[in-house]
Amino acid sequence: MKLDQGCIQVYTGNGKGKTTAALGLAFRAAGRGFQVLVIQFMKGGGPYGEHEAAKRLAPELTIIATGRPGWVNRENPDPEDVRLAREALNMAREALTREHYDLVILDEINGAVSFGLIPVDDVLELMTLKPPRVELVLTGRNADERVIAAADLVTEMREIKHYYRAGVPARTGIEK
Repeated sequence: MKLDQGCIQVYTGNGKGKTTAALGLAFRAAGRGFQVLVIQFMKGGGPYGEHEAAKRLAPELTIIATGRPGWVNRENPDPEDVRLAREALNMAREALTREHYDLVILDEINGAVSFGLIPVDDVLELMTLKPPRVELVLTGRNADERVIAAADLVTEMREIKHYYRAGVPARTGIEK
């Protein structure tokens, strides 16, 4: 089963749930036999629960985590962070042009742009390379206005209240 028309979706905003929403879409698509690729930018500190779930849904669902463990310095990104983000972008470009995948999710790519790891123009170019029958999802805070304008669907997650502010750390099986 293939899509008649693939669209570009953006999940952004300061609220929790962007990656979770994208993974829910991946789960749904894999259940319908779609080939799904998730490339995670700046998420080298796993393994995360979704990596374990993807093993069970293989070969329909593939998740590739990229980046180094730990946080990226927004004011002064390490050259290795830049290299790894650009390597992930090239991986995404190759995946789209091969047309093997029905759904390609670029998790935290908006954050990688916001942190200065990859140029927004490269992401915009990638969006134009999307084949007509492939769905493309870009997640992460601070989506550039040009990415938002080029997308077909944009959802903003807005934080109203978050238990992290009350001292609840990231929990295995919920946030990681």
